[in-house]
Amino acid sequence: MTTAAAPARPGTDAPPEPRRGLRVRLVTALVIVVALAGAGGLAFHRVFAVGDLVPVVTVSAVTPVLLVALLSWPRRRIWPLWISILATAGAWTLVAGLTLFHGDFAVVGGALRDSWKGTLTSLLPAPGRPELLVLPHALVWLAAFGGAELAVRTKTKAAPALPSVAVFCAALLLGVNGPGSNLPVVAVLVGLTGALTIVRSGGRPLWLLAGLPAAAAIGLLGAAVGPYLPMRGEAYDPRATVKAPPPQQRDSISPLDRVSAWLQTPDQQMFTVRADAPEDWRLAVLDRFDGVTWTSDARFVPAGSRIPDDPRVHRTRVVQRFTVQDLPGVWVPAADRPRTVQGLAVATDPGSGVLTAGQPLRSGQAYTVTSMVPDYDAGLLAVAQPARDAEAQAATGLTESPGTTAKTAEVPAFRRLALEVTKDQETAFQRAAKLADYLRSTARYDVTGLSGHTYADLRYFLGTSKRGTSEQFATAYAVLARSIGLPTRIVVGFRPGVGGNGTWQVRSGDVLVWPEVDFADIGWVPFFPTPEETDASKKSNSVPAGETQQKLEAAQKSAAAHKKGGGSGTHAAPAPRAPARPPHKKPSTPPWVYGLAAVPVLPAGYLAGVLVLPVLRRRRRRGGPTPAARITGAWEQTREALGAVGLPAATALTAHEIAGFGAERVPGAEAHLRPLADLVNRSRYAATPSGPDTAEAAWRHTDELGRLVRRTAGLRRRLARRLHPRSLRLR
Repeated sequence: MTTAAAPARPGTDAPPEPRRGLRVRLVTALVIVVALAGAGGLAFHRVFAVGDLVPVVTVSAVTPVLLVALLSWPRRRIWPLWISILATAGAWTLVAGLTLFHGDFAVVGGALRDSWKGTLTSLLPAPGRPELLVLPHALVWLAAFGGAELAVRTKTKAAPALPSVAVFCAALLLGVNGPGSNLPVVAVLVGLTGALTIVRSGGRPLWLLAGLPAAAAIGLLGAAVGPYLPMRGEAYDPRATVKAPPPQQRDSISPLDRVSAWLQTPDQQMFTVRADAPEDWRLAVLDRFDGVTWTSDARFVPAGSRIPDDPRVHRTRVVQRFTVQDLPGVWVPAADRPRTVQGLAVATDPGSGVLTAGQPLRSGQAYTVTSMVPDYDAGLLAVAQPARDAEAQAATGLTESPGTTAKTAEVPAFRRLALEVTKDQETAFQRAAKLADYLRSTARYDVTGLSGHTYADLRYFLGTSKRGTSEQFATAYAVLARSIGLPTRIVVGFRPGVGGNGTWQVRSGDVLVWPEVDFADIGWVPFFPTPEETDASKKSNSVPAGETQQKLEAAQKSAAAHKKGGGSGTHAAPAPRAPARPPHKKPSTPPWVYGLAAVPVLPAGYLAGVLVLPVLRRRRRRGGPTPAARITGAWEQTREALGAVGLPAATALTAHEIAGFGAERVPGAEAHLRPLADLVNRSRYAATPSGPDTAEAAWRHTDELGRLVRRTAGLRRRLARRLHPRSLRLR
């Protein structure tokens, strides 16, 4: 039995396309829909890590298209749309529950409802957790299902690509300020849309294949030129309008309150580090002080493997491998500043880079951190000014102790002491360094000293005992510095530890608290006011910190020795000067970039013109001020359409002669051309004017003639005529 063939188009000699050809084109279109949905989903690479995203996108792009193909095969038995919608909804719940939530179907709906907010309140790239990945899974599934249904149920050439473009736009919005670029994704979407249009055009228009290299060339050109274009303004970031959930309780006990207890049992094994270089391992940053206790104002948000950087300081890469032994709490030690974390799900404070785990750390747990350790310039530090932004202003405040008048009674005393110590210093950095030097030289490190860091404790430490641990030295420094306008915070962490050859054992006795001062255009700079232990039997024997920190300490000691108007002694070295900075110049854009940018812009503008102006021209003709003008517009529209079958643009033929010409070239057109010609002649020469009904009848004939001409002329001739420069005229 032979396969039934589709009927030939009237007025053409082309043989009818067999049903097998229709099926091949449909299958090809569905394959392209899968690729389009996958490309749209891969635009989420700025939101999630590619390794987490690819399996989700693959499953959600392929499965719904297969389902639509099964429900609509063969074409003459397409299921009702509502059945297809119910089937794909059930299939998505089943597939998402099995692949993402391991059979826990009860949480699928709630995870999808909350996924958008969880994504917007996570650092980019977001963690690859099922409750977040369910969002791209659902969006790509909808794009694949919508594209497949449009391919099966409609004849519009590029319509099946629209759902994937919508997914791309959603990913573009969610990935603002994320890593990477979506220019390659745009190029792929353009190429696949062109291929889909070719496949769904019918027949074998091989000449249209030239459009694929052109689309690819435009995409590649955009990818090459895009980074050089002078863009102004910042992209809208929806994260700025979404309120993050309240910070979770990080730990019931502050690390600062553990310092004294850790120092009483100094041999407790906390963790082991394998690293490129010894560093001070930061644990927590505390920036709020109410006169009684230091707390954190950090806003911890979930993070994937990547932590945002602070670009103000030149940094050196250091890789660390931590193995936890007996470290309590959820604070995660790492060198400043972490950039990537592998092997442990963490939340981070974008401002300080401090890491916390969702659950208390357990013995044997291991993770890897890549940090960018700051490398400060001594010359720039010497002339640095205190930061004055909102964060720095908050870090200079000294509040009253609850229920007391500590601010009026004690803070002025701290300020008088700080002013007396720093009276000979000229710059903010010199004053900060002098405070650290003062504490190192006037007080003694003693683990048996009284613990605590309230205003009363610090007054006793500074004025009476002059003995304490790094807890008292760091907190006293922070209060003194704040009293003279230096923004400060304190950091709880550990010295590098004991060991060598790339491996260090960190014990509880290595705990260290140090202050940091915020300088404009530089960031937070650590200071070390705690003196070394003098009792050899109690020394921690921790190895010195890295070379960068040693240079920083040397610069601080040099700045502390400087005195206004001279030096600290007869042969004191002058204060270091900042190197002369070259004037800041905005990167200029080479002229050839503008030329290259115009290459795709001009064809795009021409294409927009030949697509939009004919529509405006038809609308103007149909909306003429009088019925006679509308009838004349219908006739002009008909003459323009007959140009596709050979009617010259400028001709002296009468209306009925043109009607005869069209009747010969366009099968079935005579039934509309003759009545339309009569209406045109009557509107021009009759004594009585034409009415609105006559104008509507003329346009009905014109619309039918347009459909007949399009069927007769074929796609190639119509497209060539549409792209002709004469299409750019408005009248």
